[in-house]
Amino acid sequence: MTVSDVDEGARARRLVEAEEKAEELFDEVVRRGIIAPGAFESRVSAQVRDLAADMFGTRRHWHKRIVRSGPNTLQPYRQNPPDRAITEDDIVFLDFGPVFEEWEADFGRTYVLGDDPTKLRLQADLPTIWAQGREYFDACPDITGAELYSHVVSLAGSAGWEFGGPHSGHLVGEFPHELIDGERIESYIAPGNTSRMRRPNKVGRVSHWILEIHLVDRPKEIGGFYEQLLTLAR
Repeated sequence: MTVSDVDEGARARRLVEAEEKAEELFDEVVRRGIIAPGAFESRVSAQVRDLAADMFGTRRHWHKRIVRSGPNTLQPYRQNPPDRAITEDDIVFLDFGPVFEEWEADFGRTYVLGDDPTKLRLQADLPTIWAQGREYFDACPDITGAELYSHVVSLAGSAGWEFGGPHSGHLVGEFPHELIDGERIESYIAPGNTSRMRRPNKVGRVSHWILEIHLVDRPKEIGGFYEQLLTLAR
């Protein structure tokens, strides 16, 4: 059976299972102390890649692996800041898109080393704003990508942060998502996407979305990131 033969119920379960594996992977990263002072971002990325292979046999990631720390956390996805060593009192985020069998996950979390109160508040606000974004999505059956993006930007501002990304999420599904959807604005939760989010995708299947929150404080040169499935509950 190919992924195109999987019914919608099974497809939803596979996507949730892929996300659960990504969360398990991130938990193991923390347990092993991989995010540590003195480690370069590139080294952490390689260790997470190797750990995914050891734990789940994962050899593919549908988008570039992102580990960012300190001022690099200000940069959105498309930027490629210089490799940086993590410091003692740092903020770090991971954004990985592992492919489990043929099913994509896209998972992002932020970690704080030390006890800086602003960094800890930023870390705590990320899941709160994500949940508020999901509540708004759930309450608006005909919501468009542009409308949800505008709402999460306003949520960030109300919490005292700037929203750091040009979009706040995207479609997700069977691999290879990025090659299928490319640069089409309808694939993103972003300004200019006036299409309903609850619509069939380009091959007639249910559209499933990732919601991502990127908060930044430019004067303090820190940012944080949080993402997971929007349309499927766990």
